[in-house]
Amino acid sequence: MASDFRFGFSMRDATSAGFVQDEARRAEQLGYDVLLVPDHLGIAAPFPALTAAATTTERLHLGTFVLNACFYKPALLARDVQTLHDISGGRFEVGLGAGYVKEEFDAAELPFPSAGKRVDYLAHVTAYLAEHVPDAPIVIAGGGDRLLTVAARWATTIGVTGDLADRLAFLRTVAGDRFDALELNVAITAVPTDGSGIPDLKMTRRFAPDATDEELLDNPGVLSGTPADQADKLRRLRDEHGVTYFVVQSAHAEAFGKVIAELR
Repeated sequence: MASDFRFGFSMRDATSAGFVQDEARRAEQLGYDVLLVPDHLGIAAPFPALTAAATTTERLHLGTFVLNACFYKPALLARDVQTLHDISGGRFEVGLGAGYVKEEFDAAELPFPSAGKRVDYLAHVTAYLAEHVPDAPIVIAGGGDRLLTVAARWATTIGVTGDLADRLAFLRTVAGDRFDALELNVAITAVPTDGSGIPDLKMTRRFAPDATDEELLDNPGVLSGTPADQADKLRRLRDEHGVTYFVVQSAHAEAFGKVIAELR
């Protein structure tokens, strides 16, 4: 597994080309490696926003974190991926997931398949992209056995959700010889932003509504304390689990920039 850290932040808004370009430049100035856009209805569309970012940067990588694969036909998605890969000079990383918000499928007038069928379709899309746009790195995020099995076969980077130690043990088994070459990712959902060292746990609690504050603070995706304390936690995640790629929300970008400075 790679030993060097990578850092990304996820941007949900794209109110103008100027705003996106400012965010991209801010990412570079703060030391981030990747600017990411998620794929949900009601926020910015990933490909136009990332194209605007590509035109104002030279070093920064760009990615989707993550596309709902069930929203796309493989050939049409491959066309978009190839175009952004070319426009960005090879800096685009295509992140994929199986989708999980039924209300978004309903709003898009698409059927909401079972979890197993959504993962099967993710595998179909991923295999097509790997064949037709082989130079674009594939990122897959999730935590279920079937999804991680797909990721183990095709992905360059895997965003792990759920019980980290358990999921990585499973991933090691299904990835076999590929495991050591994988880049492992954790999404950071809580970061102190006001100097108190105490993070806002609302986002994290959405995924673990019954957990206590103490349990949430132990979550790999939750940081607390000083920037040095937070950097120590990320070093432990790297040294104990091999996780080297961390993504924060854009609202955390400035505060987390201090953690990046501690690690570089």
